[in-house]
Amino acid sequence: MFPLKDAEMGAFTFFASALPHDVCGSNGLPLTPNSIKILGRFQILKTITHPRLCQYVDISRGKHERLVVVAEHCERSLEDLLRERKPVSYSKVLCIAFEVLQGLQYMNKHGIVHRALSPHNILLDRKGHVKLAKFGLYHMTAYGDDVDFPIGYPSYLAPEVIAQGIFKTSDHVPSEKPLPSGPKSDVWSLGIILFELCVGRKLFQSLDISERLKFLLTLDCVDDSIIVLAEEHGCLDIIKELPENVIHLLKKCLTFHPSKRPTPDELMQDKVFSEVSPLYTAFTKPASLFSSSLRCADLTLPEDISQLCKDINSDYLAERSIEEVYYLWCLAGGDLEKELVNKEIIRSKPPICTLPNFLFEDGESFGQGRDRSSLLDDTTVTLSLCQLRNRLKDVGGEAFYPLLEDDQSNLPHSNSNNELSAAATLPLIIRERDTEYQLNRIILFDRLLKAYPYKKNQIWKEARVDIPPLMRGLTWAALLGVEGAIHAKYDAIDKDTPIPTDRQIEVDIPRCHQYDELLSSPEGHAKFRRVLKAWVVSHPDLVYWQGLDSLCAPFLYLNFNNEALAYACMSAFIPKYLYNFFLKDNSHVIQEYLTVFSQMIAFHDPELSNHLNEIGFIPDLYAIPWFLTMFTHVFPLHKIFHLWDTLLLGNSSFPFCIGVAILQQLRDRLLANGFNECILLFSDLPEIDIERCVRESINLFCWTPKSATYRQHAQPPKSTSDSSGVRSSTPYFSTECPDPPKTDLSRESIPLNDLKSEVSPRISAEDLIDLCELTVTGHFKTPTKKTKSSKPKLLVVDIRNSEDFIRGHISGSINIPFSTAFTAEGELTQGPYTAMLQSFKGKVIVIVGHVAKHTAEFAAHLVKMKYPRICILDGGINKIKPTGLLTVPSPQI
Repeated sequence: MFPLKDAEMGAFTFFASALPHDVCGSNGLPLTPNSIKILGRFQILKTITHPRLCQYVDISRGKHERLVVVAEHCERSLEDLLRERKPVSYSKVLCIAFEVLQGLQYMNKHGIVHRALSPHNILLDRKGHVKLAKFGLYHMTAYGDDVDFPIGYPSYLAPEVIAQGIFKTSDHVPSEKPLPSGPKSDVWSLGIILFELCVGRKLFQSLDISERLKFLLTLDCVDDSIIVLAEEHGCLDIIKELPENVIHLLKKCLTFHPSKRPTPDELMQDKVFSEVSPLYTAFTKPASLFSSSLRCADLTLPEDISQLCKDINSDYLAERSIEEVYYLWCLAGGDLEKELVNKEIIRSKPPICTLPNFLFEDGESFGQGRDRSSLLDDTTVTLSLCQLRNRLKDVGGEAFYPLLEDDQSNLPHSNSNNELSAAATLPLIIRERDTEYQLNRIILFDRLLKAYPYKKNQIWKEARVDIPPLMRGLTWAALLGVEGAIHAKYDAIDKDTPIPTDRQIEVDIPRCHQYDELLSSPEGHAKFRRVLKAWVVSHPDLVYWQGLDSLCAPFLYLNFNNEALAYACMSAFIPKYLYNFFLKDNSHVIQEYLTVFSQMIAFHDPELSNHLNEIGFIPDLYAIPWFLTMFTHVFPLHKIFHLWDTLLLGNSSFPFCIGVAILQQLRDRLLANGFNECILLFSDLPEIDIERCVRESINLFCWTPKSATYRQHAQPPKSTSDSSGVRSSTPYFSTECPDPPKTDLSRESIPLNDLKSEVSPRISAEDLIDLCELTVTGHFKTPTKKTKSSKPKLLVVDIRNSEDFIRGHISGSINIPFSTAFTAEGELTQGPYTAMLQSFKGKVIVIVGHVAKHTAEFAAHLVKMKYPRICILDGGINKIKPTGLLTVPSPQI
């Protein structure tokens, strides 16, 4: 969107026509309210940006089908010129005509027709240039079908529009519905407006509406409509004095038959504008972030660099996009309905006055006065920015231009200034409502995203602090590594040819997050259908499973006007977190995933794991929708946004931690109930504190050894080496944790049945070496070095017999032989190392042996005794022998 500059923001309101409550659609579901349909169609208008068009910003849905539209606004319009009651100069008329045609031409390229062109909808900015307002009303209301008032003004309607009359879809079958107006109807409206400017007065003021319409239709019978109009309004002398080229323009515009009338595009090429057109440069829309065109092509520095900073007291807020200013205006306490009430656009009526005099049993009522509120109030209320400017008065100019290439840029904390450091520690919900904090975050992310992918690493670091809601869609795309000509790729996919999956998609969409106004609109359904179908068609090795629609919903919501980006994000997300989940036979993938999840529950919360296993409440009964949809099936969108802000920073094992964190929030209720009560509890999941869930899942993730969540069917890891071939070093327990590449010390795949038989997870020898902070000799490489001062992070329990232990063991390990470790009652046998084992309860304990069955049984015993963070060394002691890390105790003399 363009910067706000000298423009203002305005709001106008209208009502969508109400639908009967007792009627259902062909699918058996209630009819979609017309206000929802309008809200869906409105979204595309936000993408239409042109210097001659007022930028649409937002639409808000209120009670009783009320809609409030926010758009760019200017105080002056052509109406002000007509109030002066004197003819406008011919050169000025031609410039106005050309600028209006520029706006109309651009609209027409996007399939939009104005239909409501009038002097008060042709605004003038501070420099006197034209901006067309309310150009999307005809489009968003489905050509007037969804409202109870006609679109357009009687004096400016084209004859063919008048001849069609007003049709309502509720009264006529679709075959009788007239064709929507085309671009040529706007040319007629422009002709009437130019005529009024030339003569300095408004037409048809002495006639009532019916007479105006009759008069316009009679123009078909005259040879020269210009002369007839001039004679009717007593301005023939003025018309005769007009230059030939202006008369030629008026005649072209006011051609009665639309077949002979030019379109805006054709009229712009007319010789009448030969002197005007060279004064204007053609508009080219700036390249978007994910496009194949060169984004920096039009970036040029002035010859004199001081010209960039000539205005010291510049209005920095006006340099931000109108979308950002409106978002900040809302955060600073802006209330659309309150603004309209203050200007008496919205008037409340006492409820007693709205009661009917007579009411039938079927609901039909009589005796109510006609409610004129359903008609269009054409007033636009200017939204005052004083409150926002006052809120931001202490924000310095440097906050609007943060430096990215400074010494702090490589640190994993925010670049926002020190005054905001306190705000950064507040709960996320408060930060998202803090005007100053959001201003700084939005500006920072805007600059970082403009430098994507060059600043990809810094985007990751800033996203660890938080992601501003306004920038979430693009930030997620950057975190997922979306690059390239995504639009060309999406457009090349066949989304029209019927496929077998169509039927299931049609059934699923009307049940997917339909509480949301945007996604429940017909426009939202159509976009859902196209994105889902594009994914299915472009992934022939995968299939559509129920739940894919829920997975698509967050991406579509954030990129509603950019289907290609929604598709690209979804296509990048699924391989990372749901690799092979959508195979036709995905049972082996799902079963492995649920088994690892069960092990994670036992690892972090053995008491809960023991209880759930005893009552037979296994993850298969509740967790499949969680992981197949990455929690989008169980949480509303506003919670998913906060959850995925963190999820996208973690690797493919992070969802396990989210699952465990959810269970821990329900822990008390689960422990107190049996199987049937748990089933009922999960059939309608209780309220989950999502911020607490995120916080705890990060903590769980940091406590989980990297290889404990190893899955045979996970996405093959990518190399973590940079261009110089040096592997980057990160702290072992870190949220910046990519999936590690496979080495000789990595975990080996085991059969699914063996995995299911083990209660505790396995960890790799590589992880064990990292956590013990041992140095390796030979050709093995580990990312961390030994630090002498650090406390041990884990305890290694060697369960071999004492003779084997003495021959060689891991430094720092203790020996509790498996054969004598437990009593007949399952209690731990008291021995020299029992106290040490107790002292490490709560830290990571690794069971090491040479018989896999024994290590698994030993670990299961400890889990039964409620020891958390128990894991088994994959491959046993034999995996460590080649590393040269086994030590032999000194002989006792």
